[in-house]
Amino acid sequence: MNQRQIPTPSLRVSQLARLITLLLGCSSFMGEAKEYFDPALLAIGEPEQGNSDLSAFEAGNNLAAGTYRVGISLNDRPQDARDIEFRLVKGAEGKESLQPCLTLEQLQAMGVKTELFPNLGDADTKCVKLDAIAQANTHFDFARQQLMLSIPQAAIVQTARDFIPESQWDNGIPALLLNYQLSGANNVTRSRGNMSNQFANLRPGLNVGSWRLRNYTTWSKNSNAPGEWNTLYTYAQRNLIGLKSKLTLGDSNSPSDVFDGVSFRGAQLSSDDDMIPNSLKGYAPVIRGIARTNAQISIRQNGNLIYQSFVSPGAFEINDLYPTGGGGDLHVTIKESDGNEQHIVVPFASLPILRREGQFKYALTGGQYRSYNGSVDKTPFGQGVAIYGLPQGTTVYGGGQFAHPYQSLALGIGKNLGNFGGLSLDITQSWASLKDQSKESGQSLRLRYSKSIAQTGTSLAIAGYRYSTDGYYNLQDVLNTYREGENLYVRERRRSRSELTLNQKLWEKAGNLSLSWISEDYWNSERTTRSLGIQYNNYWQGISYELSYSNNQSSSTSGRNGQVYARDQIFAFNISVPLDRWLKNSYASYYLNSSRDIGSNNRLSFRGTALEDKNLNWMVQQGYGSRDMGNSGNLNLDYRGRYAETVAGYAYSPNNQRLNYALSGGVIAHSEGVTFGQPLGETVVLVKAPGASGVGVTNKRGVKTDWRGYAIIPYSSPYKKNNIQLNAETLPDNTELALTAQEIVPTRGAVAKVSFDTKIGQRMLMTLIRKGGQAVPFGAIVTELTQQDTQGFIVGDEGQVYLVGLADNGVLKAKWGNDADQQCQVKYTLAKQATDNSGVSVLEATCL
Repeated sequence: MNQRQIPTPSLRVSQLARLITLLLGCSSFMGEAKEYFDPALLAIGEPEQGNSDLSAFEAGNNLAAGTYRVGISLNDRPQDARDIEFRLVKGAEGKESLQPCLTLEQLQAMGVKTELFPNLGDADTKCVKLDAIAQANTHFDFARQQLMLSIPQAAIVQTARDFIPESQWDNGIPALLLNYQLSGANNVTRSRGNMSNQFANLRPGLNVGSWRLRNYTTWSKNSNAPGEWNTLYTYAQRNLIGLKSKLTLGDSNSPSDVFDGVSFRGAQLSSDDDMIPNSLKGYAPVIRGIARTNAQISIRQNGNLIYQSFVSPGAFEINDLYPTGGGGDLHVTIKESDGNEQHIVVPFASLPILRREGQFKYALTGGQYRSYNGSVDKTPFGQGVAIYGLPQGTTVYGGGQFAHPYQSLALGIGKNLGNFGGLSLDITQSWASLKDQSKESGQSLRLRYSKSIAQTGTSLAIAGYRYSTDGYYNLQDVLNTYREGENLYVRERRRSRSELTLNQKLWEKAGNLSLSWISEDYWNSERTTRSLGIQYNNYWQGISYELSYSNNQSSSTSGRNGQVYARDQIFAFNISVPLDRWLKNSYASYYLNSSRDIGSNNRLSFRGTALEDKNLNWMVQQGYGSRDMGNSGNLNLDYRGRYAETVAGYAYSPNNQRLNYALSGGVIAHSEGVTFGQPLGETVVLVKAPGASGVGVTNKRGVKTDWRGYAIIPYSSPYKKNNIQLNAETLPDNTELALTAQEIVPTRGAVAKVSFDTKIGQRMLMTLIRKGGQAVPFGAIVTELTQQDTQGFIVGDEGQVYLVGLADNGVLKAKWGNDADQQCQVKYTLAKQATDNSGVSVLEATCL
């Protein structure tokens, strides 16, 4: 398993920190003089305690050779954190310094072009000769535990800014998984008396290597019917890293980029965009230019700096801009080293279908059609779609669908038109044979457009139009007619659909205005639908408010007259006010909507979060409605605990009372036991901190380690760095962590395990007195002789040393030099010693 570990400096070496700071401070005033600190200064006022041997500190990087856990950066870009062996190596001047031992594999993982430098060594070389790369050097910052590598750019493969080497991707551990949700409600109604219903949502799974097996099964029951089981899907899936793709076998859905999504049982091979770095996702233009000197490249959009880098003289190309939404011109500044500047404006607009230059997205699907109704024939079909990004902001896409009664072909093109926005146009040709009917053919034309105007704050998020001829059918329309013992005629088919979403940012602090519009009509039907929505929202001193209007209309029309049979207008107002002055993390809200059909409805609610971890959500609401709706209200509680999530609620209205409840969570069975937690999500991280019970995870509400020290972190991000940080403030008194944070990159669906080294034992504040009555000198190192892998502790003022992870009894050794009279030992027993209020044993002992 591959995981990044982030060294966390200990807070218990403050005296050492002061010493190192003092040494560094002295060096800044000495120019070319040798760095030196007089250890006698530590004995001022207590000359009898003797001097500490500070040669290790005076030697700078000439620390003890060995293995250190360090964070690694390459050319100021963080790479990884791992155990690195350091050796003392003589430099050109004959002076020894601590140098890292790096392997060829480690350099390759960081993108170094090792094949260009054969003198580095081979794959079996434990310590490559880094000086084989001209101008390459290393610097080890011991105080920060950071190893900084500097290697010329020409020797490094150029990658996207947030590129993560595939060697760091973690397929996780073998595990059995279960996501579950158990819910129910008891209803009391005036007309039907008492009624109850229960529902179970079960999603078991199995992980083995790169394979993920998943199932989705439900069970439902109500007062008037027995329980019923239903399986929604079962599939196996694995990643294909070399293809940046995933393979799915079983029940799934085809993508909807080109055709409407289709449920199927079979196989699908498709690209996985999550494997692409965020800076290469979506659409952004490639920026090209020429720098005369070593230059700084700055790119701004809508006045915001979105990119900055440095390039060498000559032609350059920037292809890793983060996608920035709808659009806005890109203003590129090339600042030369002589102070001169070049300015380039790159018009930019985007649509969801657009791809970056050179990017390819595809999906190949084959299997049987799965409908919502089991009586539909399981007709075999195949589908293929492809999308490819060309130069000049152009994207081409297309695909085909093939079944015995249906075939279709689609072809389209998308274009970044710069100042004129983004546009895509595609056409689909279908040939369809409905059951017991003759073959028909038709076409469907689709147009989509987007445009942002930065100067006015206007964003035409998407405007779309689709028109289909009378003979056009989609795949589901046709296959749904093939029912056992039935002839189903497709009476209503959409003829045209137009849609528009417009956002307008008003002047400063004036809020935002948005408008949406949808219109549809149908073949072989007099039905049409129209929907208009207008919304205004703003924010003032923590108070948010919103006004909205919607008009929904369905009508039956003929060529000469029309009759509206369904039409409704709704006005709504919502305001939310923070109540932090009186009750932290809480809000009061008022909501009003008025409808022509059902009258007005008023709701006043209070909501917020409680408990130290903010893992209890609560809400109280009271409402009143006109037209006999009367009073209504509800109360809801949602608690996220370390083992599950629980929900309870009560609601009432004039004719009904309801009590509802739910329990949901996740279970992982692995080689080291069974761990319970909150609902898992698709990808999870399993934390292992042996013996550290009740330790919280930063930014994960309610997530804590169980009694064995295990915890489930749900909803982790696949193929991205997930920072796992344990909250040191929640550690038990007898527990210490070598590190409190690590990073891991799980693959999709993985159960990735992160292990934290724990030190379980008692804590002690000991005063060490030598045989003559003097305190052990400041700076002495104390180790426990009877424990393996013991760490060193540093003696502070007056011989005091703080020790953790101790057994009830043992032997300590204090050392402040190499001579026999500069070290001593002491036996200790903690079982009956006095402790302070924090559970720390306090002991004074003679060191012999």
